[in-house]
Formats: sequence, structure tokens, C-alpha cells
Amino acid sequence: NMDPCVLYASADRVEQEVASVLASFGKGETGHVFNLGHGIHPTIEPEKMERLINSVHTLSEPYHQK
Repeated sequence: NMDPCVLYASADRVEQEVASVLASFGKGETGHVFNLGHGIHPTIEPEKMERLINSVHTLSEPYHQK
């Protein structure tokens, strides 16, 4: 789980944290569920969520390679 407060940081920092969380999962055949620890705060900019989602999709692909 990623701390949702990271979404208050820059978009680049959000992507860095996504990369760190994914690296901590490592590779595996079972996959993973990427989640925010406590949901989305109501004051988060929608663009940050878009960056989070796009980063998860892009950066997680190598972890699914067999």
C-alpha cells in the first residue's frame, strides 16, 4: 500500500513512490493489487491520481514478465 499523502507531492515524486512500492513487491506469477493505504483524500488533484494510475500500469509491466 502507498501512503495517500504522497499524492500531495509533485507528480514526479508520485511516480517515484509507485516505482518504489512496485519494486518492494518484486516479480511473481500471482501479480499484485496496488492500493492506497487509506483511500483518496478529497483535496487531491485529479491529475495526481491520473499519474498514479498511469505509473502503476506502465511500471508494473516488467514485474509480470515470466
